[in-house]
Amino acid sequence: MVGQREFMDVHDAWVRGKSISEIARQSGRDRKTIRRLLREGAQAGRKPRQISSKLDPFREYLLARMVGEDPVSNAEVLYDEIHELGYRGGPSILKEFMHPFRALAKEKATVRFETPGARLRSTGAPSRSRVASGCRGS
Repeated sequence: MVGQREFMDVHDAWVRGKSISEIARQSGRDRKTIRRLLREGAQAGRKPRQISSKLDPFREYLLARMVGEDPVSNAEVLYDEIHELGYRGGPSILKEFMHPFRALAKEKATVRFETPGARLRSTGAPSRSRVASGCRGS
């Protein structure tokens, strides 16, 4: 692909009266490339390809299931659900899609509360478990 600057150099040389063969030798390009540049001008950059996935029709459903009221972060459960809805891709595509959202789903699903026993153990109070008699640490 020829850049804008190289196109301008080729065009300026053509305007100054140099032949296509001479411009090709100086630029290191083929004569047909020089002719094309002079005829068509510089090309605009290519547009990025639109890559679709077999999972695309199910993304909204999956996001709703992963971070909705009753969040699910198990890929096998979600795979079975979307497979029944018509998904024909493999589970690896689903797992790759789920990876960034798993932390969000777990964060929302985790309800933390403190029990009185946990507070006692964390403050250094002796625990209620017993050490088996006869076992000594070396």
